[in-house]
Amino acid sequence: MPTARDALLDAAFIALADRPWSGVRMVDVASSAGVSRQTLYNEFGSKDGLARALVLREADAYLAGVERALAERSGDLRDRLLSVAEWTAGAARANPLVRALLTGCWGERLPAPHPAGLGAGTRGPPSPGPAQRRADIGTPAPAELIAAVRDKTVAAEERGRSDRKDPRPSGDSRAAKDEAGELAYRCELTVRLALSYVVAPASSREEFGRLIGAALAGGAGVSGPSPRAAGR
Repeated sequence: MPTARDALLDAAFIALADRPWSGVRMVDVASSAGVSRQTLYNEFGSKDGLARALVLREADAYLAGVERALAERSGDLRDRLLSVAEWTAGAARANPLVRALLTGCWGERLPAPHPAGLGAGTRGPPSPGPAQRRADIGTPAPAELIAAVRDKTVAAEERGRSDRKDPRPSGDSRAAKDEAGELAYRCELTVRLALSYVVAPASSREEFGRLIGAALAGGAGVSGPSPRAAGR
């Protein structure tokens, strides 16, 4: 059974689909969630607090989807990156908050984001509610979100390599560092290419896969140097 917090965030997300955030009323969100307006304020402190918590929830859901995409593909690195690209493109096209989080393009209909560290605490004491404390730090910037995807991909690759008992570069810290940098580069390239598909989609899923695969044909787990590696 969903908690009051989940019900309120669900109600806010549904309301945002029908009207701009400026037209979403707290009393309507509370009514739709089946709780009192006081419960809403106790949980989030303010409408800004509700907005930040909503955006953070969608960021968390997107990253959870990245983890699922990485886990579902047991093949090579390119397969996993393609899965991440497909999830990113689909999530960004279907969810305006995910699209804004990844691109930094916040339209007038969406809650205005606060930079990290400039949340409700800058205008007064932060709400004491535990659900609000994390929202008070503000929403992640696109670079932060892409970095989180990169870190999750690197961790998944490390786990996969350990499971496969693949040999590591030994006695050469430069080689290990270059390999880690290559993986980070390929991951960021994948996410940015997926976002370009949101703006100008390919004609089919197969075409999308071919475009991503061609772009990733080189570097960690594939073959040939990336532009970053070539420039060193």
